[in-house]
Amino acid sequence: MQKVIVHSIRMGDVEDPDLFVAEPIIKWQQTDEGKWVMENSAEQPMWQRHIDPSTYGYVYNIVAFLEGPALTYWKLKYE
Repeated sequence: MQKVIVHSIRMGDVEDPDLFVAEPIIKWQQTDEGKWVMENSAEQPMWQRHIDPSTYGYVYNIVAFLEGPALTYWKLKYE
């Protein structure tokens, strides 16, 4: 199993970044890629927040746990 960053979202310096990033994450989950990742990840995908020093904001990475054929399929189709 491999942890793969399947999507990144940049968020500006807002008062509650976790609240503001919820809408873009939900919109991504409704795309073809998002639906596929949610169905084929070995464990529940999760998001990680990191500080973005270049914009004084945040970067949210959605991380999925893919293995074998699912990992190959994702790399060929979506990466």
